[in-house]
Amino acid sequence: APGEAPFVELGNRVSVGQTICILEAMKLMNELEAELSGEVVEILVENGTPVEYNQVLMRVRTS
Repeated sequence: APGEAPFVELGNRVSVGQTICILEAMKLMNELEAELSGEVVEILVENGTPVEYNQVLMRVRTS
């Protein structure tokens, strides 16, 4: 939610199944989980910004 601390930040390591963000769709909050493990190297959207279906939200360098 806007104003809340992000689940992950640039440089964080993520693991498969880890919650990386929450997407709101039709007033429902949906947890988005990492599909791979690695380091977050780029975050492409700001917190609270509307996104489109299949839009890339962040890039992860696999380990």
